[in-house]
Amino acid sequence: QAELGVNEHHQKEVVSYMRFARFKRGMCLKTVDSCFQDLKDSRLVEETFTVDEVIDMLDGLQSVVHSEVESELINTTYTNVLLLRQLFSQAEKWYLKLQTDVSDLENRELLDQVAEFEKSEYTSSNKKSTADPIKPKLAPLNEGGSELLNKTVAHLQEENEKLKTRLRTIETQATAALDEKSKLEKSLRDLQMIQGDQKNNANQDITELENKVAALKSQFEKTLNDTTANQKFLEEDLVTTKHDLLKVQDQLSTAEKELEKKFQQTAAYRNMKEILTKKNEQIKDLRRRLSK
Repeated sequence: QAELGVNEHHQKEVVSYMRFARFKRGMCLKTVDSCFQDLKDSRLVEETFTVDEVIDMLDGLQSVVHSEVESELINTTYTNVLLLRQLFSQAEKWYLKLQTDVSDLENRELLDQVAEFEKSEYTSSNKKSTADPIKPKLAPLNEGGSELLNKTVAHLQEENEKLKTRLRTIETQATAALDEKSKLEKSLRDLQMIQGDQKNNANQDITELENKVAALKSQFEKTLNDTTANQKFLEEDLVTTKHDLLKVQDQLSTAEKELEKKFQQTAAYRNMKEILTKKNEQIKDLRRRLSK
């Protein structure tokens, strides 16, 4: 492993990027220097300046430098994003998911290590008399990693085939379910038609039954009225009969009294009464004797 903790190939890629960043940094510094030089050449042509003039020149210089630095910082950010995009694109071709730790970007120890690495690399590069050979492009992975990824891809392809088979099974089941649904819908429509016919027949039967009930009700009301009238007549006849019975009973009682009165006035009644009186006297006399 090299000084940055990566293999030699990746370290060469880091060196290449640092040279690119150094070049961009130098261009930015030259731009800032030119801003100051332009101010000197265009504004500092007199020996004395007022406070307002100095403030105006400094404000203008600040605006220009601020714009240049901001533009360079934004461009650096976009450049870093493009670099990450290259790395992620190569990783995604092998179904890898890379992760970044943003907190390490402000690690002072690591930053000092990178600065020392840049310083040593820049010093050693100045001593070289020949140009660096052309760097190969960043390889996705070494051979061991490639074998592992091939196995992973094969496993994923196998899983994909299983999912396809399962999908076909589900599609078959869905088709069967749709056919069954169509059959059930047809059966439901037929049943609704049958129920509609039965409902019509039931309505006819109900109408006929209602007519019969109405006729029976009318007949019952008529019979009830006739029965009520007949009952009223019978009640009146019963009252009349009771009155007649009372009259007959009264007449019979009167006739019995008259008959008894007439019977008591006859000779046979008087003789019988005398005989009964004598018999009673004899019975009383016998009782007195027996009691002694």
